[in-house]
Amino acid sequence: MLRPVIVWALLVCSSWAQSYVGSREKAPAPDREFRAAWIACVYNIDWPSRKGLSAQRQQAELTRILDRMASLRMNAVIFQVRPQADALYRSRIEPWSPWLTGTMGRDPGYDPLAYCIKQAHARNIEVHAWFNPFRATPHRDHRVSPDHVSRTHPSIIRDFKLHRWMDPASSFTRRRALDVIADVVRRYDVDGIHIDDYFYPYPDLVKGRPTPDFPDGKTPSQRRAYVDSFVRGMYSKVKGIKPWVRVGISPFGIWKPGVPRGTMAHINAYEHLAADSRKWLASGWCDYLSPQLYWRIKGPQSFPLLLEWWRAQGVRPVWPGLATARIKSTEDPGRPASEMVNQLRLSRSVGRNYAGHVHWSAKSLMENRGGITTALSKSIYTHPALVPPMPWLSKTRPQAPRMRASASKGLTLLQWSKVSSATKYVVQARYGSSWNTYAVTHGSRLNVSLRGSPDAIAVSSVDRYGIASDANVVGRR
Repeated sequence: MLRPVIVWALLVCSSWAQSYVGSREKAPAPDREFRAAWIACVYNIDWPSRKGLSAQRQQAELTRILDRMASLRMNAVIFQVRPQADALYRSRIEPWSPWLTGTMGRDPGYDPLAYCIKQAHARNIEVHAWFNPFRATPHRDHRVSPDHVSRTHPSIIRDFKLHRWMDPASSFTRRRALDVIADVVRRYDVDGIHIDDYFYPYPDLVKGRPTPDFPDGKTPSQRRAYVDSFVRGMYSKVKGIKPWVRVGISPFGIWKPGVPRGTMAHINAYEHLAADSRKWLASGWCDYLSPQLYWRIKGPQSFPLLLEWWRAQGVRPVWPGLATARIKSTEDPGRPASEMVNQLRLSRSVGRNYAGHVHWSAKSLMENRGGITTALSKSIYTHPALVPPMPWLSKTRPQAPRMRASASKGLTLLQWSKVSSATKYVVQARYGSSWNTYAVTHGSRLNVSLRGSPDAIAVSSVDRYGIASDANVVGRR
């Protein structure tokens, strides 16, 4: 396996002879695939491992997760920043999350989102900030701070089963969610904004009917209208601030029971959760949809059948959520890592639009559940990949960087010029007849080394929309 190695000082060493010259050869388009994992903070699912750790311990744990993602050649994390009308970042609107210190409102001594962005970007990993728009607390007995919304605005709170929920029918609820999302987009260098499947809460079902019903006196169609309004407004709000920030949604994996034909589901997300996610995709109210396709390839909720259906519902990318956590689990006994490997291969071939997927969740990859991390490294993530572009937002290509390369002592060293609009650079190389992607670097890194002497090398710049320049290609003399 050829692996890129970042090299700095050797690039300016005058003893290295120039061995590459400009070439008219055309490099293929760089590899593209969204490779992400959710990092859940609620109940300390993924991070931090428990409440009350020191800032140093929390940072060390997050760094280990990002190191694992980088070693796997993954390129994005979906980092939970608002589990329950709280904040895992410095907010003037909502209190610090209790999942950090054990006490809502207590300052952890640093800014987790800022730390995550800095460390992730240094590893060429995007950060998509993940918000729960309407959940107030996951359990009604959880203690909250005096400035939590359930105490400052009790009239909009609805108790449902064990949860406390901000009523989506309230204009205050929707405006508060938009305000906190906009605040993060303005103040942080996030690459994306993400919301999940919790719009109205999941009910219990008795003979197919929700029990209890959400206590708001609204019809399912009225509820869908409130949620539609929020989703459309969120997309418009984000694009009005920073149009390059991606907006992603990960709804329940089945739009309606029986769609596509033969699909079984007890929960009706369209009726029970007020989630008309098909409309959001078809209307372009998101930049990607990640339906939670947590079922196996074979069965009444067929992974490929559902994926093909979703990818036919719009022109924006559909990057399925994968239940990597169900490998060797009590929830799905006997599920092998090979099931996930096969789903990943299908995600590259089923339907249309750019490839991609999201693992639920980072903990499974950290544990190497059933050998999945080893399998991904060996057979799936064999080379780096760029996050797919957003041509519906921009079609302007950035300038190609100027580049030089020289070889000596088993290494080929590259150096290229900075392009003002570039946030990333991608390096491709051809050994023999085969081109592959060998490095994706942050926009501040302008040199890389490759092992051996490739027959040709290409470097392209990439802007905030993921649009790549024409490649600058050099070949051996």
